[in-house]
Amino acid sequence: MEKPLPRFVIDKTVGTETRFYWTLPTYYRKLGCLIHKQNDTALGTNYEQACIRAGTLNALFDEWDRARLGEKPAAPIEGKPGSVDWLFRMYKASLDWKERVSKRTAPDHELTIRTLCDIRGKSGIRIGNRMISAISPTAADKLYEKVRTTPVRKGKAERPRTAEKVVAICRHAWKVVHRLHPEFFRKDVPNPWEGVAMKYRQKTVKAAVTRDDVYAFAWGAVNKGFPEAGAAAVICFEWLQRPENVLAGYVSWKDYRGKTAPTMIRIEHHKTGAMVLHPLEETVEDAAGAIRTLFYEEAEDILAKVPKLGHGIVMRETTSGPVKWDPFSMGRLVRGLREELGLPPTFTLDACRHGGMTELEEAELTDGQGRALSAHRSKAYEGYAKRTAKRAMAATRKRHAYRITVAAEGAKNSETPGKPGKTGHNLPAKSGYFQK
Repeated sequence: MEKPLPRFVIDKTVGTETRFYWTLPTYYRKLGCLIHKQNDTALGTNYEQACIRAGTLNALFDEWDRARLGEKPAAPIEGKPGSVDWLFRMYKASLDWKERVSKRTAPDHELTIRTLCDIRGKSGIRIGNRMISAISPTAADKLYEKVRTTPVRKGKAERPRTAEKVVAICRHAWKVVHRLHPEFFRKDVPNPWEGVAMKYRQKTVKAAVTRDDVYAFAWGAVNKGFPEAGAAAVICFEWLQRPENVLAGYVSWKDYRGKTAPTMIRIEHHKTGAMVLHPLEETVEDAAGAIRTLFYEEAEDILAKVPKLGHGIVMRETTSGPVKWDPFSMGRLVRGLREELGLPPTFTLDACRHGGMTELEEAELTDGQGRALSAHRSKAYEGYAKRTAKRAMAATRKRHAYRITVAAEGAKNSETPGKPGKTGHNLPAKSGYFQK
């Protein structure tokens, strides 16, 4: 008894083998259905595998036919096992997502996933609705090209970075879900995103602002009634904390000259889990007596202007009480202040941190000293280089000496009178421009 064949499937005998093919009727080809062109219709010689792949192609046809007739999908998008939408749902529910994707990067990952899933092919079917096995290497190449060449921002011809993220996230998601649910993937090409040839692009170097710009912004923010914005810029620049950590409250008042470390500020880097104690001062005894050096005197002057609203140093007052700044609100405030103060459009809190990192390099700190202050990791240092207070003090001394040298050279080469205060920046406030 011959085995029944799925819809649109024919078999052919070639030598001693029986081969199976999925054939779209001419009627639907004339109506514009392109499933037979977008997918491999040769189903192989194994009957069970051919039935599975035919089921995938028939499901794609049914989706196309419902779209042609204006009908709604037969089932919720995320409810169909084996679809691309389902794959990403499984990926986001996996331990890999929970352990490797931070809260900071998760929204960007989800936006990238939606960018891919919402693409519609010539048939009008969403990529998210398609079955995993329908995404061939050729289809992956075309999807990368489509994302790269369809910018959404005015004035942009391409979006290469977004296209690269689509490939990277898809490649990893396919790998994770294939391990958990191999039955939904093609055996010949389990991961079509491997080997996608991406167009070379010149990567943009992140902006890094100068010390003068940081303190021009900080004092300007203080004078305009936003000392917390000035404090955020200073913390990012001097103590190299990531902006999202500053705004999330990972540097608090108890971390600044606290009871257990009255001459230190404690900076926690949530991304790496590292904690660095930055020395704020040093007292050295010599023949003339005790000499006290304040390493971050101007930064501490800025912090002294910040009201203590709650646990975190950088907080905002609202009608319902003090709350943390969210990145979007602080970003708008920073952009408005920098425009008022005549600072470059590249000035951001992230650029402040990169400016501080640049100063570490300019101060010619050793790799170990730089890592002692910035909490960056390196395999070479994982085994034996510890971020001790002694190393942090040596690095701070060297950075402080560099700043003194630069300031002395600047004073010698300039005939401009010194600015008032520490660095001056006593800029007039414009009433009514910014509202809390």
